Amino acid sequence: MARDKVTYESYEQDVFDNPPQGPVGAHRGSRPVMVRIAPFIIVIVVAALCGFGAWAYGSGEYQNLLNLKTPQSTTASSDTTQSTTKSDSSASDSSDSSSSSDSSTSDSSASDDSSSSADSSSSDSSSSDQNAQQQTQQAQTATVNKATQVRVVNGTGVSGYAGQKADVLQTAGYTSVEAANPTGSLPTGTVVWYQNETDKATAQDVANTLGITAVEQVQGLSAPITVVLLN
Repeated sequence: MARDKVTYESYEQDVFDNPPQGPVGAHRGSRPVMVRIAPFIIVIVVAALCGFGAWAYGSGEYQNLLNLKTPQSTTASSDTTQSTTKSDSSASDSSDSSSSSDSSTSDSSASDDSSSSADSSSSDSSSSDQNAQQQTQQAQTATVNKATQVRVVNGTGVSGYAGQKADVLQTAGYTSVEAANPTGSLPTGTVVWYQNETDKATAQDVANTLGITAVEQVQGLSAPITVVLLN
């Protein structure tokens, strides 16, 4: 006896014989869009939260977010600020006192220095004057010309008195000396006259040699240097 041929239609259909459409497997339907993108959204949110937490911790802002600062710390900070201000004020007062003291000391030192400088300047001025006088005397000595013509006029009335003074000058080194009698008006006292400024040093040397104190410059002399002898 031949067996009947078994086909698909020979079995009774059940729920597995009506699968969903699309490439989702034989027994699984397609998932919604939100279900498929939900893992990505979760990963992004978690990463953002981690980054924000790291920033808040590193910058210290987490204390403000969690209200960890207490009024006591604020009060302590205020007290510290006041103490610092008082300290700065005391330091400033101390600095002012020190500055005043230093200024007084500086003024005193400056006064002493000024006095010392004034004394030193006076001493230097005196030394300079002495040096100037010495230099002047040396210059006069250096410019004395004993070859200059010297005329000795006898106004005393004593015969031979002018010749005696002429001999004194010749002994002192003068080489052009003559004795003469007065020919015009005479001065009131014994004097040495010179005509040119270049003969001043020589006239002064003649006066010193003869012991005469008066030395004057006069124009119109018959000799560069004229000695007038009076009683």
